[in-house]
Amino acid sequence: MDDDFDDFDDNGPMGTRNKWVFEISTEVANKVGGIYTVIRSKAGVTVDELGDHYCLIGPYNENSARLEVDPMEPTNEIMRRTLANMREKGVKVVFGRWLIDGYPRVVLFDVGSVAWKLEGWRKEFWEVAGIGIPWPDRECNDAVLLGFLVAWFLGEFRAQCEQCEGKQYLVAHFHEWMAGVGLVLCRCRNIDVSTIFTTHATLLGRFLCAGNVDFYNNLDKFDVDKEAGNRGIYHRYCMERSAAHCAHVFATVSDITALEAEHLLKRKPDIVTPNGLNVQKFQAIHEFQNLHAIAKEKIAEFVRGHFYGHYDFDIDKTIFMFTAGRYEFSNKGVDMFLEALARLNYYLKSSGSQMTVVAFLIFPAKTNNFNVDSLKGQAVVKQLRETVMEVQNDIGKRIFESCLGLASSANPQEGVTKLLSGSIPKSEELLQSEDLIKLKRCIFAAQRPNLPPVCTHNMTEDAKDPILNHVRRIQLFNNRADRVKIVFHPEFLSSTSALLAMDYEQFVRGCHLGVFVSYYEPWGYTPAECTVMGIPSITSNLSGFGCFMAEHIADPASYGIYIVDRRFRNPEESVQQLAGHLFDFTRQSRRQRIIQRNRTERLSELLDWKSLGLYYRKARQLALFKKYPEAIRPDSPKTPQFRYPRPASAPPSPGSSRASTPLPSEHGDDDEEDESYDDSDPNFQPIRMVSRGSEVFEGSYPVIKPIIKKSSNSNGN
Repeated sequence: MDDDFDDFDDNGPMGTRNKWVFEISTEVANKVGGIYTVIRSKAGVTVDELGDHYCLIGPYNENSARLEVDPMEPTNEIMRRTLANMREKGVKVVFGRWLIDGYPRVVLFDVGSVAWKLEGWRKEFWEVAGIGIPWPDRECNDAVLLGFLVAWFLGEFRAQCEQCEGKQYLVAHFHEWMAGVGLVLCRCRNIDVSTIFTTHATLLGRFLCAGNVDFYNNLDKFDVDKEAGNRGIYHRYCMERSAAHCAHVFATVSDITALEAEHLLKRKPDIVTPNGLNVQKFQAIHEFQNLHAIAKEKIAEFVRGHFYGHYDFDIDKTIFMFTAGRYEFSNKGVDMFLEALARLNYYLKSSGSQMTVVAFLIFPAKTNNFNVDSLKGQAVVKQLRETVMEVQNDIGKRIFESCLGLASSANPQEGVTKLLSGSIPKSEELLQSEDLIKLKRCIFAAQRPNLPPVCTHNMTEDAKDPILNHVRRIQLFNNRADRVKIVFHPEFLSSTSALLAMDYEQFVRGCHLGVFVSYYEPWGYTPAECTVMGIPSITSNLSGFGCFMAEHIADPASYGIYIVDRRFRNPEESVQQLAGHLFDFTRQSRRQRIIQRNRTERLSELLDWKSLGLYYRKARQLALFKKYPEAIRPDSPKTPQFRYPRPASAPPSPGSSRASTPLPSEHGDDDEEDESYDDSDPNFQPIRMVSRGSEVFEGSYPVIKPIIKKSSNSNGN
């Protein structure tokens, strides 16, 4: 594959010694959203390729930069002269190294130091680009200040390069519309630099989906100027659209976003650059399975406390599912997940399944404090555990003292005779009355008259919360008879939490399945994170991750990647498909889940930046070719091709038979068996979709009026 990139060799006409790459974003060393994760995780691979000729540019945020940036003075003469000239003009700029993998160089501009230039720069931007910025829009004003500083920096850097021997090639990669002003100015000022613009999600697309519209069926019908104007973002939309059209190379993060950008921004992307992660492979295949077992036990401890008084289900026959992300009820597919959980509950009860599902919903929302009942549950269980351990220690001490006394008798043979004749302490001597009283008190304290709470916190607007309202509609209140339990945790997970003391990564490792059936998801880091941790997930074909996996895996379901069709099916059919996936997953044996996790973890190489970084490499090569065709071969580098075949052990046709798979033991944990199973085991047969309805269950499913408000196929029944 390296042969496709000969132009990047140091000995070529455009080696790394005379090529500079600048990446511009408002989230450089400044965590705001998902772009921070993209840039941070990709930096190590890019530095390995370009070395110190790779530099990140962004705004200076003192709070974050103080923790993440190691300030220093540049050693490169071109960079030193460039920054010195800007500082002489009153610009406050910080140069240093970002304290992440790769230790990349960063240039951070304090936009406040040039705020006095805002009026003049706004006027200039109107004259050269025809885009006016309203005064009250502070975010756009900051974008203008950053954009002019970036264009100033690139122009000054190019001027300093002219004093060097040999041609210097510059590539500037801009992320999102907030950094796009600098790109537009580079083209308007004819600065000799190749430009790339990446939109991770179109601005208008986010607003349209948040406004409850049939987005994907009407992509080619929207009056984009009118829609942007109605939402008060026309100037922002113009900034994004102009950046997309001015760039030498226009890129998006997924095929579904490319379709969106083609209709809303009126330019078809030149390349798709998928988002990756830094994958740390374990030396032994069972190591990540061990981490799963440890984290799962922590979640089980929380479940025991949360459901105290109603803990009448077997924790070893319990599946932990979760969904998480920004609190966008419809865009993140929470409505569809809850609807599918109601049907899953019916399927489990109708089939007489002994499995229990605990579904976690992790979405930050406005709360007052922890729910008192939730905290009380953890305290009650903790007290019961401590009491049991105290009684256990007392019993062990009594047995020890008794045996030691028998062994210390004057006649050793007499002690053996007493032991053989049963002269050891009786049960009433070991478990004394005071011990029974302690246990009874704890048992009585563990009883509760009310149902376990659905929400772990007190919501500020309980009656208006969409999740709680939907739970009320489907009536999943954690009743004893329900096989599906719901836990809504309206706060980001933290290892310092008094309720669920786990960070997000550890929590994900402890779950069995992640569900992310988003309606609007340009990429989707949450299912990708599940994949690299070996946790199966359910996604949709309206997410960039789902489209990417469907393209590169012959049979995604056999690798633990289930894809729900939300694009070509109506909402009811999508809910049925999701409920079917959930039910089939609960029917898997312990051994099948272990094998599936091994397969899922194997896909981590597909999502590693070491593989996906080649797409960014191609984008830079394409931008250089468009700007400097005389210095680059006309044939651009080939996009890397990945294709995971169907596992050899998967059955040739769908089936639900599990006769050949060993049944799980009656007692034991999910991971007690050997976790190094390989999918070459001929006995392994993954569960497949089975039909729903009268052929499987007697009777019909109770009618629940669908409230899913979006569909990519509005003509369906």
